[in-house]
Amino acid sequence: MSLRTYEADLFESSRGRLEAIAYRLLGSAGDAEDAVQDTYLRWHAADRELIETPEAWLTKVLTNLCLNQLTSARVRRETYVGQWLPEPVLAGDPMLGPADTAEQRESVSLAMLTLMERLSPNERAVYVLREAFGYPHRDIAEILDLTEANCQQIHRRAKQHLTAERARTEVDADAARKAVEEFLAAALSGDTEPLIRLLTADAVSVADGGAKVQARRTPVIGALGIARYLRGLFRPGAAKRAAVGGSAAVHSAVVNGGPALLITAGERVVGVMCLHTTPDGVGALHIQVNPDKLERFTGRWAAAGAHLPLTEIW
Repeated sequence: MSLRTYEADLFESSRGRLEAIAYRLLGSAGDAEDAVQDTYLRWHAADRELIETPEAWLTKVLTNLCLNQLTSARVRRETYVGQWLPEPVLAGDPMLGPADTAEQRESVSLAMLTLMERLSPNERAVYVLREAFGYPHRDIAEILDLTEANCQQIHRRAKQHLTAERARTEVDADAARKAVEEFLAAALSGDTEPLIRLLTADAVSVADGGAKVQARRTPVIGALGIARYLRGLFRPGAAKRAAVGGSAAVHSAVVNGGPALLITAGERVVGVMCLHTTPDGVGALHIQVNPDKLERFTGRWAAAGAHLPLTEIW
């Protein structure tokens, strides 16, 4: 059944919201786009005359597609080489969705997306739909084919699992640049003490190379260990220059709502280091160097125009 103009327009008007939901559920912009496209195909094939509330129908279809993918993704990630991290998204990308409330901004931070990996698929769906998009428990229950009381219980359980993330400090572009410059200066100093002062004692650093790029396969825990790790990471070397095809530049950016260092080589973004800031210091580093997870980011970075680097390294 072909789509009439108003039916096609109705779907397109929902695309941004659907992509934002899918990204929060899956942690991958590419997978989110695929889920939305699959939703479109089901919309195209449906008897739309029988659909009373298109927005609710589309949300239900998308959410259930994402739940199926989350279940299969857990199996795939058991064989993933090294640590798995969500795909980073540059500020201004519509994939991030609404950012009007603290809950909406928090739900898309790299730290929160990483924490949500610990939730069951239903816990993640209930949390995202409730916290980031304000769906009533009644509507969430209909989307997930659960009772309203069950949804409320799942929501409480999910929030309890994620309570620790509340310490996140929000930043704007100027604050992000200041945080990145301070962190970069400490990393390039050749001394561990400046970095230790910026990190919390229990800080954690996780890197994702996806077996495509060399990256540490286990987390680094503790300020001293991370300081030593970063000192080596930022130390110039022929192998590092060869890996990226020459020298690399470091930029400041806001990524998933937080400060980040970007490493670029020519036109490519080859690394994104997100700093999870808390009132006590940087509590976590999420380092993404898997090129498959940087394709969209590189495109958005290039589209934003010329960028002056903070410095060149390697």
